[in-house]
Amino acid sequence: MFDIIVKGGTLPDGRVLDIGIEGTRISAIEKNLTGPAQEVIEAQGDLVSPPFVDPHFHMDATLSYGTPRLNKSGTLLEGISLWGELLEEATVEEMVDRGLAYCDWAVSMGLLAIRSHVDTTADHLRTVEAMLEVREQVKGYLDLQLVAFPQDGFFRAPNGRENLLRALDMGLDVVGGIPHFERTMEDGRRSVQELCRIAADRGLLVDMHCDESDDPMSRHVESLAAETAALGLQGRVVGSHLTSMHSMDNYYVSKLLPLMAEAELQAISNPLINITLQGRHDSFPKRRGLTRVREMQAQGIDVGWGQDCVRDPWYALGTADMLDVAFMGMHVAQMTSPEEMARCFTMVTETNAKIMHLENYGLEVGKQASLVVLDAADPIDALRLRPARLAVISKGKLVSTQPRADATINLPGRPTTKNRRHPISQS
Repeated sequence: MFDIIVKGGTLPDGRVLDIGIEGTRISAIEKNLTGPAQEVIEAQGDLVSPPFVDPHFHMDATLSYGTPRLNKSGTLLEGISLWGELLEEATVEEMVDRGLAYCDWAVSMGLLAIRSHVDTTADHLRTVEAMLEVREQVKGYLDLQLVAFPQDGFFRAPNGRENLLRALDMGLDVVGGIPHFERTMEDGRRSVQELCRIAADRGLLVDMHCDESDDPMSRHVESLAAETAALGLQGRVVGSHLTSMHSMDNYYVSKLLPLMAEAELQAISNPLINITLQGRHDSFPKRRGLTRVREMQAQGIDVGWGQDCVRDPWYALGTADMLDVAFMGMHVAQMTSPEEMARCFTMVTETNAKIMHLENYGLEVGKQASLVVLDAADPIDALRLRPARLAVISKGKLVSTQPRADATINLPGRPTTKNRRHPISQS
Protein backbone atom coordinates (compact mmCIF):
# COMPACT_ATOMS: atom_id res chain seq x y z
CA MET A 1 0.00 0.00 0.00
CA PHE A 2 1.43 3.35 -1.11
CA ASP A 3 0.38 6.53 0.60
CA ILE A 4 0.87 8.52 -2.64
CA ILE A 5 1.66 7.59 -6.24
CA VAL A 6 2.72 10.29 -8.70
CA LYS A 7 1.85 8.84 -12.10
CA GLY A 8 3.61 9.56 -15.38
CA GLY A 9 5.88 12.41 -14.33
CA THR A 10 8.84 13.57 -16.39
CA LEU A 11 11.99 13.62 -14.26
CA PRO A 12 14.62 16.33 -14.84
CA ASP A 13 16.74 13.83 -16.79
CA GLY A 14 13.85 13.19 -19.21
CA ARG A 15 12.68 9.80 -17.99
CA VAL A 16 8.90 9.38 -17.60
CA LEU A 17 8.24 7.30 -14.49
CA ASP A 18 5.87 6.75 -11.58
CA ILE A 19 6.95 7.58 -8.03
CA GLY A 20 5.60 5.63 -5.04
CA ILE A 21 5.69 7.13 -1.56
CA GLU A 22 5.31 5.31 1.74
CA GLY A 23 5.42 7.37 4.90
CA THR A 24 8.12 10.02 4.56
CA ARG A 25 10.23 8.13 1.99
CA ILE A 26 10.24 7.41 -1.73
CA SER A 27 9.78 3.63 -1.94
CA ALA A 28 9.58 3.08 -5.71
CA ILE A 29 10.46 4.83 -8.97
CA GLU A 30 9.53 2.81 -12.03
CA LYS A 31 7.29 2.57 -15.08
CA ASN A 32 3.66 1.54 -14.70
CA LEU A 33 3.77 1.31 -10.93
CA THR A 34 0.95 -0.88 -9.65
CA GLY A 35 -0.54 -1.33 -6.25
CA PRO A 36 -3.15 0.39 -4.12
CA ALA A 37 -2.56 3.96 -3.02
CA GLN A 38 -4.42 6.32 -0.74
CA GLU A 39 -3.87 9.13 -3.24
CA VAL A 40 -2.86 9.23 -6.91
CA ILE A 41 -1.50 12.39 -8.54
CA GLU A 42 -1.76 12.30 -12.33
CA ALA A 43 1.32 14.13 -13.60
CA GLN A 44 0.43 13.56 -17.28
CA GLY A 45 3.99 14.13 -18.46
CA ASP A 46 4.51 17.19 -16.29
CA LEU A 47 7.94 17.87 -14.83
CA VAL A 48 8.53 16.26 -11.43
CA SER A 49 11.47 17.82 -9.60
CA PRO A 50 13.07 17.59 -6.20
CA PRO A 51 12.02 20.64 -4.17
CA PHE A 52 13.54 24.06 -4.67
CA VAL A 53 16.20 25.18 -2.22
CA ASP A 54 17.21 28.73 -1.28
CA PRO A 55 20.68 28.89 0.31
CA HIS A 56 20.69 32.65 1.00
CA PHE A 57 17.83 34.63 2.55
CA HIS A 58 17.06 37.18 5.28
CA MET A 59 13.85 36.00 6.93
CA ASP A 60 14.11 38.33 9.93
CA ALA A 61 13.61 41.29 7.55
CA THR A 62 11.26 39.77 4.99
CA LEU A 63 7.85 41.33 4.23
CA SER A 64 8.79 44.51 6.13
CA TYR A 65 8.92 46.74 3.03
CA GLY A 66 8.17 50.39 3.85
CA THR A 67 8.77 49.99 7.59
CA PRO A 68 9.85 52.34 9.07
CA ARG A 69 10.47 54.07 5.70
CA LEU A 70 11.47 53.36 2.11
CA ASN A 71 15.01 52.92 0.80
CA LYS A 72 14.95 55.98 -1.46
CA SER A 73 18.50 55.65 -2.80
CA GLY A 74 18.12 51.94 -3.53
CA THR A 75 21.61 51.32 -2.17
CA LEU A 76 22.96 48.52 -0.01
CA LEU A 77 24.16 50.97 2.63
CA GLU A 78 20.82 52.75 3.03
CA GLY A 79 19.16 49.37 3.30
CA ILE A 80 21.53 48.39 6.12
CA SER A 81 20.85 51.70 7.88
CA LEU A 82 17.09 51.30 7.47
CA TRP A 83 17.21 47.73 8.77
CA GLY A 84 19.15 49.00 11.81
CA GLU A 85 16.18 51.25 12.64
CA LEU A 86 13.67 48.44 12.14
CA LEU A 87 15.80 46.07 14.22
CA GLU A 88 15.16 48.18 17.32
CA GLU A 89 11.40 48.40 16.68
CA ALA A 90 10.44 44.91 15.50
CA THR A 91 9.00 42.58 18.11
CA VAL A 92 9.52 38.84 18.30
CA GLU A 93 5.85 38.29 17.50
CA GLU A 94 6.00 40.50 14.41
CA MET A 95 9.09 38.76 13.03
CA VAL A 96 7.57 35.34 13.70
CA ASP A 97 4.37 36.33 11.89
CA ARG A 98 6.29 37.65 8.89
CA GLY A 99 8.55 34.60 8.82
CA LEU A 100 5.64 32.16 8.93
CA ALA A 101 3.80 34.07 6.21
CA TYR A 102 6.88 33.85 3.99
CA CYS A 103 7.28 30.12 4.68
CA ASP A 104 3.65 29.55 3.65
CA TRP A 105 4.37 31.41 0.43
CA ALA A 106 7.56 29.40 -0.10
CA VAL A 107 5.76 26.07 0.31
CA SER A 108 3.22 27.06 -2.35
CA MET A 109 6.15 27.62 -4.74
CA GLY A 110 7.75 24.26 -3.97
CA LEU A 111 10.53 25.88 -1.93
CA LEU A 112 11.06 23.48 0.97
CA ALA A 113 14.53 24.34 2.30
CA ILE A 114 15.87 27.80 3.15
CA ARG A 115 19.10 29.06 4.72
CA SER A 116 18.40 32.38 6.41
CA HIS A 117 20.95 34.82 7.82
CA VAL A 118 19.87 36.13 11.22
CA ASP A 119 21.21 39.52 12.36
CA THR A 120 23.07 39.15 15.67
CA THR A 121 24.03 42.83 16.03
CA ALA A 122 21.54 43.96 18.69
CA ASP A 123 22.16 42.88 22.28
CA HIS A 124 18.48 41.89 22.67
CA LEU A 125 18.83 39.15 20.02
CA ARG A 126 15.07 39.23 19.35
CA THR A 127 15.89 38.27 15.76
CA VAL A 128 17.45 35.03 16.98
CA GLU A 129 14.56 34.25 19.32
CA ALA A 130 12.05 34.88 16.53
CA MET A 131 13.79 32.80 13.86
CA LEU A 132 14.30 29.89 16.25
CA GLU A 133 10.54 29.95 16.87
CA VAL A 134 9.86 29.99 13.12
CA ARG A 135 12.25 27.07 12.61
CA GLU A 136 10.42 25.09 15.28
CA GLN A 137 6.98 25.80 13.85
CA VAL A 138 7.83 24.88 10.23
CA LYS A 139 10.10 21.89 10.84
CA GLY A 140 7.39 19.42 9.86
CA TYR A 141 7.31 20.66 6.27
CA LEU A 142 10.21 23.07 5.62
CA ASP A 143 13.90 22.79 6.51
CA LEU A 144 15.11 26.14 7.86
CA GLN A 145 18.85 26.60 8.44
CA LEU A 146 19.89 29.66 10.44
CA VAL A 147 23.15 31.60 10.09
CA ALA A 148 24.56 33.77 12.91
CA PHE A 149 25.18 36.94 10.93
CA PRO A 150 26.92 40.01 12.46
CA GLN A 151 25.31 42.50 10.02
CA ASP A 152 27.19 45.53 11.41
CA GLY A 153 30.52 43.72 11.62
CA PHE A 154 32.08 41.11 13.89
CA PHE A 155 34.61 43.64 15.19
CA ARG A 156 32.94 46.88 14.10
CA ALA A 157 29.70 46.48 16.06
CA PRO A 158 29.71 46.85 19.85
CA ASN A 159 29.51 43.34 21.32
CA GLY A 160 29.62 41.90 17.80
CA ARG A 161 31.74 38.93 18.79
CA GLU A 162 29.92 38.27 22.05
CA ASN A 163 26.47 38.41 20.45
CA LEU A 164 27.43 36.04 17.65
CA LEU A 165 28.68 33.49 20.18
CA ARG A 166 25.49 33.91 22.23
CA ALA A 167 23.40 33.31 19.12
CA LEU A 168 25.30 30.11 18.32
CA ASP A 169 24.81 28.96 21.91
CA MET A 170 21.06 29.58 21.48
CA GLY A 171 20.99 27.11 18.59
CA LEU A 172 21.85 28.76 15.29
CA ASP A 173 23.34 26.36 12.76
CA VAL A 174 25.96 28.20 10.69
CA VAL A 175 28.70 30.80 11.29
CA GLY A 176 28.34 33.97 9.20
CA GLY A 177 30.35 37.14 8.70
CA ILE A 178 30.73 40.33 6.68
CA PRO A 179 34.46 41.13 6.38
CA HIS A 180 34.10 43.93 3.82
CA PHE A 181 31.96 45.89 6.31
CA GLU A 182 34.62 45.96 9.02
CA ARG A 183 36.49 49.23 9.63
CA THR A 184 39.65 48.21 7.80
CA MET A 185 40.83 45.57 5.38
CA GLU A 186 42.95 44.14 8.20
CA ASP A 187 39.93 43.88 10.51
CA GLY A 188 38.11 42.11 7.69
CA ARG A 189 40.94 39.62 7.34
CA ARG A 190 41.02 39.01 11.10
CA SER A 191 37.25 38.49 11.18
CA VAL A 192 37.51 35.80 8.50
CA GLN A 193 40.25 34.12 10.47
CA GLU A 194 38.43 34.15 13.80
CA LEU A 195 35.01 33.21 12.43
CA CYS A 196 36.42 30.22 10.57
CA ARG A 197 38.20 29.16 13.77
CA ILE A 198 34.92 29.38 15.71
CA ALA A 199 33.25 27.16 13.10
CA ALA A 200 36.08 24.66 13.14
CA ASP A 201 36.05 24.45 16.93
CA ARG A 202 32.29 23.97 17.05
CA GLY A 203 32.03 21.65 14.03
CA LEU A 204 29.79 24.10 12.14
CA LEU A 205 29.44 25.25 8.54
CA VAL A 206 30.48 28.74 7.41
CA ASP A 207 28.47 31.06 5.12
CA MET A 208 29.98 34.51 4.86
CA HIS A 209 28.73 37.63 3.10
CA CYS A 210 31.98 38.26 1.27
CA ASP A 211 33.06 41.17 -0.94
CA GLU A 212 29.52 42.44 -1.53
CA SER A 213 31.04 45.54 -3.07
CA ASP A 214 31.91 47.19 -6.36
CA ASP A 215 35.46 47.72 -5.08
CA PRO A 216 37.82 45.41 -6.99
CA MET A 217 40.26 45.62 -4.07
CA SER A 218 37.76 43.94 -1.74
CA ARG A 219 39.46 40.55 -1.78
CA HIS A 220 38.40 38.83 1.43
CA VAL A 221 37.43 35.72 -0.54
CA GLU A 222 41.18 35.08 -0.85
CA SER A 223 41.47 35.01 2.95
CA LEU A 224 38.35 32.85 3.17
CA ALA A 225 39.87 30.28 0.82
CA ALA A 226 43.15 30.32 2.74
CA GLU A 227 41.49 29.82 6.15
CA THR A 228 39.25 27.09 4.75
CA ALA A 229 42.27 25.12 3.61
CA ALA A 230 44.30 25.82 6.74
CA LEU A 231 41.56 24.63 9.11
CA GLY A 232 40.46 21.60 7.08
CA LEU A 233 37.03 23.07 6.34
CA GLN A 234 37.00 22.06 2.67
CA GLY A 235 33.47 21.69 1.33
CA ARG A 236 32.00 23.36 4.42
CA VAL A 237 32.50 27.05 3.59
CA VAL A 238 30.46 29.36 1.36
CA GLY A 239 31.29 32.80 0.02
CA SER A 240 28.01 34.62 -0.64
CA HIS A 241 27.59 37.48 -3.12
CA LEU A 242 31.29 37.86 -4.17
CA THR A 243 30.22 40.84 -6.27
CA SER A 244 33.60 42.58 -6.24
CA MET A 245 34.82 39.78 -8.50
CA HIS A 246 32.90 41.35 -11.40
CA SER A 247 35.29 44.35 -11.21
CA MET A 248 38.53 42.52 -10.42
CA ASP A 249 41.50 42.42 -12.76
CA ASN A 250 41.36 39.30 -14.93
CA TYR A 251 44.92 38.31 -14.07
CA TYR A 252 44.15 38.37 -10.34
CA VAL A 253 41.00 36.33 -10.91
CA SER A 254 43.05 33.77 -12.83
CA LYS A 255 45.01 33.25 -9.61
CA LEU A 256 42.01 33.46 -7.28
CA LEU A 257 39.75 30.87 -8.89
CA PRO A 258 42.19 27.95 -8.56
CA LEU A 259 42.74 28.89 -4.89
CA MET A 260 38.99 28.76 -4.31
CA ALA A 261 38.72 25.43 -6.12
CA GLU A 262 41.64 24.01 -4.14
CA ALA A 263 39.88 24.94 -0.88
CA GLU A 264 36.60 23.43 -2.18
CA LEU A 265 34.98 26.79 -1.47
CA GLN A 266 31.36 27.10 -2.57
CA ALA A 267 29.68 30.27 -3.81
CA ILE A 268 26.19 31.78 -3.85
CA SER A 269 25.15 34.51 -6.24
CA ASN A 270 21.93 36.45 -5.62
CA PRO A 271 21.10 37.82 -9.06
CA LEU A 272 17.87 39.71 -8.32
CA ILE A 273 19.53 41.67 -5.53
CA ASN A 274 23.10 41.89 -6.82
CA ILE A 275 22.07 43.57 -10.06
CA THR A 276 19.75 45.92 -8.17
CA LEU A 277 22.09 47.11 -5.41
CA GLN A 278 25.47 47.07 -7.15
CA GLY A 279 26.67 49.70 -9.58
CA ARG A 280 24.63 52.46 -7.90
CA HIS A 281 27.65 54.79 -7.90
CA ASP A 282 28.32 54.28 -11.62
CA SER A 283 27.29 56.68 -14.36
CA PHE A 284 27.92 54.84 -17.65
CA PRO A 285 28.77 52.15 -18.37
CA LYS A 286 26.87 50.75 -15.37
CA ARG A 287 28.20 47.55 -13.89
CA ARG A 288 25.90 44.75 -12.87
CA GLY A 289 27.07 43.10 -9.67
CA LEU A 290 26.83 39.45 -10.62
CA THR A 291 29.91 37.46 -9.70
CA ARG A 292 31.76 35.29 -12.22
CA VAL A 293 29.38 32.35 -12.16
CA ARG A 294 30.41 30.54 -15.34
CA GLU A 295 34.12 31.03 -14.64
CA MET A 296 33.80 29.53 -11.17
CA GLN A 297 31.80 26.60 -12.48
CA ALA A 298 34.48 25.98 -15.12
CA GLN A 299 36.92 25.51 -12.21
CA GLY A 300 34.63 22.93 -10.59
CA ILE A 301 33.37 25.31 -7.91
CA ASP A 302 29.79 24.71 -6.76
CA VAL A 303 27.76 27.88 -7.40
CA GLY A 304 24.15 28.30 -6.33
CA TRP A 305 21.49 30.93 -6.94
CA GLY A 306 19.93 32.63 -3.88
CA GLN A 307 16.82 34.76 -3.37
CA ASP A 308 18.38 37.01 -0.67
CA CYS A 309 15.47 39.43 -0.15
CA VAL A 310 11.70 39.66 -0.60
CA ARG A 311 9.90 42.94 0.16
CA ASP A 312 12.34 44.28 2.72
CA PRO A 313 14.65 47.31 3.16
CA TRP A 314 16.79 46.21 0.22
CA TYR A 315 14.26 44.94 -2.34
CA ALA A 316 10.65 45.90 -3.00
CA LEU A 317 9.73 42.81 -5.05
CA GLY A 318 10.11 39.04 -4.86
CA THR A 319 7.78 36.04 -4.96
CA ALA A 320 9.56 33.20 -3.11
CA ASP A 321 9.93 31.58 -6.54
CA MET A 322 13.42 30.19 -7.09
CA LEU A 323 12.64 29.91 -10.80
CA ASP A 324 12.42 33.72 -10.91
CA VAL A 325 15.88 33.82 -9.34
CA ALA A 326 17.32 31.31 -11.81
CA PHE A 327 15.62 33.04 -14.75
CA MET A 328 17.28 36.35 -13.87
CA GLY A 329 20.62 34.70 -13.19
CA MET A 330 20.49 32.87 -16.51
CA HIS A 331 20.07 36.17 -18.34
CA VAL A 332 22.60 38.28 -16.47
CA ALA A 333 25.25 35.54 -16.47
CA GLN A 334 24.47 34.90 -20.16
CA MET A 335 24.00 31.19 -19.51
CA THR A 336 21.80 30.56 -22.53
CA SER A 337 23.06 27.37 -24.16
CA PRO A 338 20.79 24.36 -23.51
CA GLU A 339 23.37 22.87 -21.15
CA GLU A 340 23.76 26.12 -19.22
CA MET A 341 20.02 26.73 -18.93
CA ALA A 342 19.52 23.21 -17.57
CA ARG A 343 22.36 23.90 -15.13
CA CYS A 344 20.55 27.01 -13.89
CA PHE A 345 17.64 24.77 -12.89
CA THR A 346 20.00 22.37 -11.16
CA MET A 347 21.54 25.33 -9.28
CA VAL A 348 18.23 26.00 -7.45
CA THR A 349 17.67 22.32 -6.69
CA GLU A 350 20.57 19.86 -6.38
CA THR A 351 23.46 22.35 -6.18
CA ASN A 352 21.79 24.43 -3.48
CA ALA A 353 20.93 21.25 -1.57
CA LYS A 354 24.61 20.25 -1.69
CA ILE A 355 25.69 23.70 -0.48
CA MET A 356 23.28 23.41 2.47
CA HIS A 357 24.41 19.82 3.21
CA LEU A 358 20.81 18.59 3.07
CA GLU A 359 20.49 14.92 3.86
CA ASN A 360 18.21 12.52 1.99
CA TYR A 361 17.49 15.04 -0.78
CA GLY A 362 16.61 13.96 -4.31
CA LEU A 363 14.41 11.74 -6.44
CA GLU A 364 15.79 8.34 -5.49
CA VAL A 365 14.39 5.33 -3.68
CA GLY A 366 15.01 5.74 0.04
CA LYS A 367 15.29 9.51 -0.11
CA GLN A 368 12.90 11.85 1.66
CA ALA A 369 9.55 12.08 -0.13
CA SER A 370 9.67 15.77 -1.01
CA LEU A 371 9.00 16.82 -4.59
CA VAL A 372 7.23 19.29 -6.86
CA VAL A 373 5.02 18.68 -9.90
CA LEU A 374 5.29 21.62 -12.30
CA ASP A 375 3.15 22.58 -15.30
CA ALA A 376 6.17 22.32 -17.60
CA ALA A 377 7.76 19.78 -19.90
CA ASP A 378 11.37 19.91 -18.67
CA PRO A 379 13.75 22.10 -16.64
CA ILE A 380 14.34 24.62 -19.45
CA ASP A 381 10.58 24.88 -20.01
CA ALA A 382 10.17 25.50 -16.28
CA LEU A 383 12.65 28.39 -16.45
CA ARG A 384 10.87 29.80 -19.50
CA LEU A 385 7.40 29.66 -17.97
CA ARG A 386 7.90 29.84 -14.19
CA PRO A 387 4.76 27.70 -14.18
CA ALA A 388 2.16 26.67 -11.63
CA ARG A 389 3.27 24.19 -8.98
CA LEU A 390 0.52 21.65 -9.57
CA ALA A 391 1.42 19.64 -6.47
CA VAL A 392 3.96 20.04 -3.69
CA ILE A 393 4.76 17.06 -1.48
CA SER A 394 6.83 17.63 1.66
CA LYS A 395 8.08 14.75 3.77
CA GLY A 396 5.38 12.46 2.42
CA LYS A 397 2.46 14.89 2.75
CA LEU A 398 0.65 16.75 -0.03
CA VAL A 399 0.99 20.32 1.26
CA SER A 400 -0.01 22.50 -1.71
CA THR A 401 -1.87 22.26 -5.00
CA GLN A 402 -2.52 24.70 -7.86
CA PRO A 403 -4.64 24.42 -11.01
CA ARG A 404 -3.06 24.41 -14.43
CA ALA A 405 -2.58 27.84 -15.95
CA ASP A 406 -4.44 26.96 -19.16
CA ALA A 407 -6.17 29.66 -21.15
CA THR A 408 -9.57 29.26 -22.82
CA ILE A 409 -9.33 30.91 -26.26
CA ASN A 410 -12.48 32.31 -27.90
CA LEU A 411 -11.58 33.80 -31.29
CA PRO A 412 -14.03 34.93 -34.01
CA GLY A 413 -14.65 32.24 -36.57
CA ARG A 414 -12.75 29.57 -34.66
CA PRO A 415 -13.88 26.94 -32.17
CA THR A 416 -13.18 27.48 -28.48
CA THR A 417 -9.87 25.86 -27.53
CA LYS A 418 -7.76 25.21 -24.47
CA ASN A 419 -4.23 26.56 -24.76
CA ARG A 420 -1.82 24.29 -22.91
CA ARG A 421 1.47 25.90 -21.95
CA HIS A 422 3.74 22.97 -22.74
CA PRO A 423 3.58 20.40 -25.53
CA ILE A 424 3.71 17.22 -23.47
CA SER A 425 0.44 18.18 -21.79
CA GLN A 426 -1.22 18.26 -25.23
CA SER A 427 -0.49 14.63 -26.03
